Amino acid sequence: MTQATKNRKIVNIYEAALRVYDMEGPEQPDMGWLPLTYDSDGNENGCYVIRMEPGATTIWHEHQGMEDYLILEGDLIEPDGTRLKPGDFVSYPPGSEHNSRTENGCFLIGFDWGKSPQKDSEA
Repeated sequence: MTQATKNRKIVNIYEAALRVYDMEGPEQPDMGWLPLTYDSDGNENGCYVIRMEPGATTIWHEHQGMEDYLILEGDLIEPDGTRLKPGDFVSYPPGSEHNSRTENGCFLIGFDWGKSPQKDSEA
């Protein structure tokens, strides 16, 4: 076994059990998520998947770092009415605020990155 394969992590996002979504605080039972590499550095950076049931809406939130996501299945509707479909990639800069909703359900992979490490005095 090489060092590369020894440290490799493989997760099948279609078979793995999802947690109840709570990234914005309160649990949202109509959404599930799976942190893949998210928060492995302790700074809420990394990759995750989210599955939203039909009719689900995320809580309005602000991003401290970059947020990128790619729609894998279903539809996602942005606050300005933009309808996203499989294959659409979205990027939000630090300081941006938004929420999203779905009519028919959605499965996406998200990437949060560029958050600075918190200093002990901020924690």
